Amino acid sequence: MSENIYLFMIAALAILAVADLVVGVSNDAVNFLNSAIGSKAVSFKTIMIVASIGITLGAVSSSGMMDIAKTGIFNPNNFFFSEVMIIFMAVMITDILLLDFFNTLGMPTSTTVSIVFELLGAALAISVLKIFDLDESLLSIGNYINTDKAIQIIFGILLSVVIAFSAGAVIQFFTRLLITFNFDKKPKWVSSLFGGIAITGIIYFIIVKGLKSASVLNGPISDFISSQTELFIFLNFIIWTLVTFLLSTVFKTNVYKLIILLGTFALAMAFAGNDLVNFIGVPIAALQSFQDWSSSDVLATEYVMSGLTTPVKTPIFLLLLSGLIMILTIWFSSKAKNVVKTSVDLSRQDEGEERFEPNFLSRQIVRFSVNASEVLNTLLPAAVQKSIEKRFQKPAPAILKVKEQDKPAFDLVRAAVNLMVASILISLATSMKLPLSTTYVTFMVAMGTSLADKAWGAESAVYRVAGVLNVIGGWFFTAIIASVASATIAAIIHFGGFTATVILLILAVLMISRNYFKQNKKAKEIKAEDSLRRSESSSIQGVIEESVSNISNVISRSNKIYTNTIDGIGRHDLDALKKNKKGVVKLSKEIDDLRDNIFYFIKNLDETSVGASNFYISILGYLQDMAQSLEYISKVSHKHIHNNHKKLKYNQIKELKEIDLKLESVFKNTKKAFDSRSFEQIGEILKHKHEAFDLVSQKIAKQVERTRTEESSPKNTALYFSLLQETKDLLVATMNLLELYYNEHDSSIEPAKVENSDNLDR
Repeated sequence: MSENIYLFMIAALAILAVADLVVGVSNDAVNFLNSAIGSKAVSFKTIMIVASIGITLGAVSSSGMMDIAKTGIFNPNNFFFSEVMIIFMAVMITDILLLDFFNTLGMPTSTTVSIVFELLGAALAISVLKIFDLDESLLSIGNYINTDKAIQIIFGILLSVVIAFSAGAVIQFFTRLLITFNFDKKPKWVSSLFGGIAITGIIYFIIVKGLKSASVLNGPISDFISSQTELFIFLNFIIWTLVTFLLSTVFKTNVYKLIILLGTFALAMAFAGNDLVNFIGVPIAALQSFQDWSSSDVLATEYVMSGLTTPVKTPIFLLLLSGLIMILTIWFSSKAKNVVKTSVDLSRQDEGEERFEPNFLSRQIVRFSVNASEVLNTLLPAAVQKSIEKRFQKPAPAILKVKEQDKPAFDLVRAAVNLMVASILISLATSMKLPLSTTYVTFMVAMGTSLADKAWGAESAVYRVAGVLNVIGGWFFTAIIASVASATIAAIIHFGGFTATVILLILAVLMISRNYFKQNKKAKEIKAEDSLRRSESSSIQGVIEESVSNISNVISRSNKIYTNTIDGIGRHDLDALKKNKKGVVKLSKEIDDLRDNIFYFIKNLDETSVGASNFYISILGYLQDMAQSLEYISKVSHKHIHNNHKKLKYNQIKELKEIDLKLESVFKNTKKAFDSRSFEQIGEILKHKHEAFDLVSQKIAKQVERTRTEESSPKNTALYFSLLQETKDLLVATMNLLELYYNEHDSSIEPAKVENSDNLDR
């Protein structure tokens, strides 16, 4: 390759570095944002400002030494410049695609593990090719690759999972036992003592992990901390206990919020100061390699990269630029928020919509845990059990009066424990040179504290455990796919040269762009669709008002689903019917979620408005009836076309379209009535309800006559009758819903109840 080609690769790596910063920070943001966001300790804006300051100081205080070779994955002395450039290109392309994939799924993974195994895979591929070219034995692979390091990283994954989860669970259990859920009613000295311990751990973390390379700690301060560590920690504990006591008593400061903000700052600072190497270390190393090679007169295929054995100095302006990109990413990246949401949802205190489906392993783990808990309870005296239960008793459900979107996922104590334990564990691992992952530690600590706080109850445990197993499985998947993909890309570049490099870059851009636009489109569709919302009112009038929006939403989507089904059958369009089927499933799931929330809805009602529960339950019942009819109509239509049965006859399609137009008129008028809150219009619709029923009945009679005289397809007949019968059931549910609202607003008018029609055997 000529020098121009390597210049192109350097330019490409610079662009990839920016992209890698964006996708990398989107994933790693969960490390320092989940506790503060989950507890809603302060406003989202304040959390982001604190994190931004931490990132800025972390980037600036970093020594800027991008030590690529420190991982020990490969020996640069045995590689030429042309070979390391291939390795670096393969690593960056793989890293961006892999992290973007995890971000799209909303799954947190380790950027450190990804970069290490990408280096391993690419270096291994180039090493094997070198061995074949030199006609050496594969046993000489040890001269190029340090396989022990890979084993150490795998060990680090397991160590992170076990230690972090266990430590989080144990410390949270005893913290909750001492402080309880009524922590705000405890004496000030309790929060001050806790604050002294937590802030001491966080400050030590800032020094050991966040400022370990800062010049401010050089000299006497660093010597004192390293030689008198125990004394340093003890003095910090005394000082911070007194400071927090003063703040809480004199200035009425919430100590737990202070801990959360300081912990968020500390983790953000450490992240920026230490994880930069994961994102820009490879491009910086490539730039230095290019500069070293271009200043020599040696061919690229003969220039030995011994210079990579020493850390690479990064210019301060690049560190500042990287910090700025990080800050902009956490503020504006929807994928960063998506990854944080996964962690928060898995650790939230209350039940709710669960993202992950239970699997065999999660069910077995929960079943084993329940049995083990029952055995343990038999060993504990009844008095001890009662005392523990009392300490874990949650306060009166005043929090249920808060709007759903404003409810914290967990309280301030748990958030503070998350940050304290994560800080201490990472500090200890750093000082002991243990290969713990920051992402794994922060995530598993949060899961451990959730378990100890009894957030994983009988209603949610199987879903939460499944989620944790999926995330952990993704971590091992990261290591495997990173090495395999990087090795493959390195081999392609080796054999394909410049052309292959350009094609791979184009493909990477297309794939990331596709994911970006696909997610944006999905977000816009969800926003435009305006999903059903849970009722949060405590009075019947409020429930009526809130339900109006949901009913209008369901009516509008039902109209669209029914029309799409009839049009899909008419055109014999399998893809349209398949897409329509997904829309019905989503609608049914949203209605089911509303029904699952009935417990909390009833708990939220005023004493004088308990009657609203019957009204609300009836509404959901009719909405569910509508969804079930639409689901059956969609299912049988899709099945008929999917099985390549005969098309419906022209007259049948024409009659179905007549019904569709009639239903469309009913649905549009109904939506208009609910949108305008005009119950007079609802009365008008009910007066003419027989027209729609009569039209369906006429079509049923016509089909009966056709079947006796000319119809020759049993499948067509079964489909047609199914559609007509379910259409009638859909109308029944719709009219009953209208009558429920009409009667609620005008008790003097009592239209006759529509009786449910007999359903065909489903």
